[in-house]
Amino acid sequence: MASPDTCAELQLDNQLCFALYSTSLLMTKVYKPLLQELGLTYPQYLAMMVLWEGDGLTVSEMSARLLTDPGSVTPLLKRLEADGLLDRVRSSADERVVELHLTDKGRALRERAKRIPGCIVQASRRSAAQLTALKEELTALRSSLQEML
Repeated sequence: MASPDTCAELQLDNQLCFALYSTSLLMTKVYKPLLQELGLTYPQYLAMMVLWEGDGLTVSEMSARLLTDPGSVTPLLKRLEADGLLDRVRSSADERVVELHLTDKGRALRERAKRIPGCIVQASRRSAAQLTALKEELTALRSSLQEML
């Protein structure tokens, strides 16, 4: 029940942050069964995509690419290593640096993952062009928000 002093600016359904948050939750739910077939969680899938783009990154490079800190990505990487998808190797040039290298199993998983983007397009009931435009808008918003931090 709305109180007489309710202002539209503070209504949940009027908030961009809630639209983004709730959409993100539902997007992750759509991904879940697709990723279960690959034996990956959504964060693991993101990390694997980064490595499929460029094998041999450092943990710091991975965390920067995922917009997270190295401490939060390390447990995820340890799990991927335990699953045989990547190797974490100390750099010979600097032992403080850990490099990430895909295994054959990790590279092979990429082939199985190629169908997922099409499944997401289909689930969204939007065209690929509409989704590309939306992604570009969200990327621009993310950049603006990053500049404020």
